[in-house]
Amino acid sequence: MSNIAGKSYAMNVLTPIRWWMVWVNKLVFWVGGLKFFSFLFAGLNTLSMIHYARWVIIKANQFPRPRPAQGEEEQPEENLQYAYMLFFSNFNGSWDQYVDSFSSAIPSGLNLFWFKNVQYPKSVPIQPFHDYITYNQIWTNHYYNAYPMAASNDVKAAARVRRGLLELMDATQDTTAEEFQARYNATILKLQNDLSQMAPTPVVSLAAEAVAKRRSMKGRQHA
Repeated sequence: MSNIAGKSYAMNVLTPIRWWMVWVNKLVFWVGGLKFFSFLFAGLNTLSMIHYARWVIIKANQFPRPRPAQGEEEQPEENLQYAYMLFFSNFNGSWDQYVDSFSSAIPSGLNLFWFKNVQYPKSVPIQPFHDYITYNQIWTNHYYNAYPMAASNDVKAAARVRRGLLELMDATQDTTAEEFQARYNATILKLQNDLSQMAPTPVVSLAAEAVAKRRSMKGRQHA
């Protein structure tokens, strides 16, 4: 599955915006970035699965056109009726875990960022929100991950281990073997929760797998 690389999932969602709402949405983004409204996104701090998330507004005339090869005609400009908002994110875990966690952690923040997007149903209740994201998600054709076996918490743990070892080196430049042993043992004890072996992510649950199968069957029945 090209959306997945190791433990990570790449999501791209492209949702239409009416042309006269573009500047309203840009204003919403600006307001959302003010410290006064940071409480709307405080729940993001609890979601350690997220590597990265960003929202970008693309005007109808900002879509790129590939340069034609020699002898080929230039691609005609599209006559788009809408502007679009691109949401892209990398995260650990399953699609359902991520969308559900986002909806639970910052429902007001999601409603603010997707304000008046075409047919946006709001983040709660969850099923219409699931359907909206599924309908507008763009498949990731290629997803490169430099550390596919590392979750975001693995990276944070590795950084703490590195800092701890550097501190140990600085503190034991001129110590005796006994003093080094004592400091080494103390460092390992301090970092023990960060020392783990990275491995592929197991199946989230049989229940999640069953839900995915039911959705697939439902989609085929309506096709």
